[in-house]
Amino acid sequence: MVRVRFAPSPTGELHLGSARTALYNYLFAKKNDGKFIMRLEDTDQERLVEGSLKRMLGGLAWLGLTWDEGPDIGGPYVPYIQSERLPIYKKQADELINRGGAYYCFCSAQRLEVLRRVQEAEKQITKYDRACLNLKPEEIKAKLEAKLPYIVRLKIPAGQTIFNDLIRGQIKVDNTSLDDSVLLKSDGFPTYHLANVVDDHLMEITHVIRGEEWLPSTPKHLLIYQGFGWSTPEFAHLPNVLNEKKTKLSKRKDGEAVWVQTYQAQGYLPEAMVNYLAFLGWHPKDDREFFTLADLTKEFDLSRAQKAGAI
Repeated sequence: MVRVRFAPSPTGELHLGSARTALYNYLFAKKNDGKFIMRLEDTDQERLVEGSLKRMLGGLAWLGLTWDEGPDIGGPYVPYIQSERLPIYKKQADELINRGGAYYCFCSAQRLEVLRRVQEAEKQITKYDRACLNLKPEEIKAKLEAKLPYIVRLKIPAGQTIFNDLIRGQIKVDNTSLDDSVLLKSDGFPTYHLANVVDDHLMEITHVIRGEEWLPSTPKHLLIYQGFGWSTPEFAHLPNVLNEKKTKLSKRKDGEAVWVQTYQAQGYLPEAMVNYLAFLGWHPKDDREFFTLADLTKEFDLSRAQKAGAI
């Protein structure tokens, strides 16, 4: 069964680009008799905005989108809020270390800052120098017993990572361009990379449909899947939503015009907003210009999504 998810972070209002991503996931699920999952990604605790989740879910409901599982209605894979899943991420991080796909890093924040400055001064790519990669087991044991703070890093293997994107075709990445990214922070919270992959696997997500800003992270996610020995979902990266100047739509440059709630407050009909969002990166087989949500569930075909930015 097709299972897709929309996983917003409650750090603000519902962005037009996020609403478009939610709509495409919803339509893909309905077209394929699948399930549309709502998941809350709140691991970046410093950026959380009170009331954001309620407003986001309210905006999606106003558009007519409903979900089959989620933090408000439950489901077979509870909890659907990442901050309530910390023991799961710790267990999986330990498992990935045991399988050789990740390692402990005991470097201090001060050392990492010095490393970054040196690399920048020498005009090098800023990335971790793997100082902790080859620590001996007895060294690791002693540091853990001494309760030294640590993070867990992804161990990037040699070679290439090759994958097929449903919108962009085959993509090849030289692994030397990838950093040993942090998977688990010293406070026990996972980064996006670990939480995203673990949740998608455990919740049996079959297709990951998200914005192109996540395309550079995909090779790392595939390596995490590989490290666990898990099968990977299909990936589809949607084009950015652009403004009239053909730059990415953002609150800083475009103000409140980026929020769905702005149009809701101005009296726009949800049907009009759904139709507008649908055409931000997708086109139908014919020349029709207006579709209801019911029409779209029948007509939507991900193969007709475009690569170029949507205005």
